[in-house]
Amino acid sequence: MKILGHKPTLSAWFGLTVVALFLIVALFTPWLAPYEESANIGGTWDEPSAAMWLGADQIGRDMLTRIMYGSRMTIGVAFAITMLSFLIGIVLGLVSSVVGGWVDVFFTRLVDVMLSIPSLIFALIILGVFGSSIPVLILTIAVLDSTRVFRLSRALGMNLSVMEYVEAARLRGEGLWWVIRREILPNAWAPLVSEFGLRFCFNFLFIAGLSFLGLGIQPPYADLGGMVRENAAAINFGMMAPIYPATAIALLTVSVNLVVDWMLSIDARPSGAQAEL
Repeated sequence: MKILGHKPTLSAWFGLTVVALFLIVALFTPWLAPYEESANIGGTWDEPSAAMWLGADQIGRDMLTRIMYGSRMTIGVAFAITMLSFLIGIVLGLVSSVVGGWVDVFFTRLVDVMLSIPSLIFALIILGVFGSSIPVLILTIAVLDSTRVFRLSRALGMNLSVMEYVEAARLRGEGLWWVIRREILPNAWAPLVSEFGLRFCFNFLFIAGLSFLGLGIQPPYADLGGMVRENAAAINFGMMAPIYPATAIALLTVSVNLVVDWMLSIDARPSGAQAEL
């Protein structure tokens, strides 16, 4: 496997392997999980056995099954949030940088106001008023996260909009969306792709944190952060029940960051002609 002619490092291979395993589990959970998502098949915090490889949770459900369904839900929601936040942030950021004037001032000041409020407090207020349904959760966090994407895409657009090929496109009479789609966006994809991985990690952890507080993904859906909260009391009895979902959260986050670090190193590495010079 190569990206732009560069082979993955050892740490990148580890990250890619773990991310691929999580994606396979997320896509095929209904066929891979040993039991139904909410099936009670044992007692409270039963020890691991041949029937339940990771034991049972606080009400006797298979922990492995719950982790698989929880990973599917948390990854899916985090991915939807990141996609929506990038759609909002990239469009507004590039439009602001290319159009300039009052449009740029309006969106920049609006983003500054939103960034002045801590994201967690803002999310807690919105979710406390409108509830914690999955559509509200996705829309709320996506809007909050789009402010960071806006800042990056605007900065990239400001740098690229003054390039000669962009000026030439404008002189030819090309429209705003043509210039953004054909001239600016293709030259900004590398930092945006890297930022996508970082924002996904943030959203993944943010959802898990909200679920741990009881305001994220709600039962009966499985969720990694909610599983840590539900099984936290098992620690008092020396049981591993809350450690398993916490490990899944940490493992995926670290793996995505390893892949992003590798991609950033590729982006910063000089090309063959530059290296020879």
